[in-house]
Amino acid sequence: MTKAELVEAVAKSASLSKAAAEKAVGAFISTVSGALKKGDRVTLVGFGSFEVANRKARTGRNPQTGKEIKISAAKVPKFRPGKALKDAVAKKK
Repeated sequence: MTKAELVEAVAKSASLSKAAAEKAVGAFISTVSGALKKGDRVTLVGFGSFEVANRKARTGRNPQTGKEIKISAAKVPKFRPGKALKDAVAKKK
């Protein structure tokens, strides 16, 4: 599902105009992004948690040349699904 499809689905589900749904989806994305930039964790009970994980520096290989390269440490966003989301996805039809 693309962002445009998500906006359309939110608009239909919440009986909103597409413009209002686009604002809501955009606000959600920017709010979660801002919280993660500050190092905060965002938890939506039943849905899941967004958090920042620290990835250590490591040595990798260039697949074209086979030469070793150093990959620096980084902060990466991480999502952990909640139980309700896991159950909804695993539910058989």
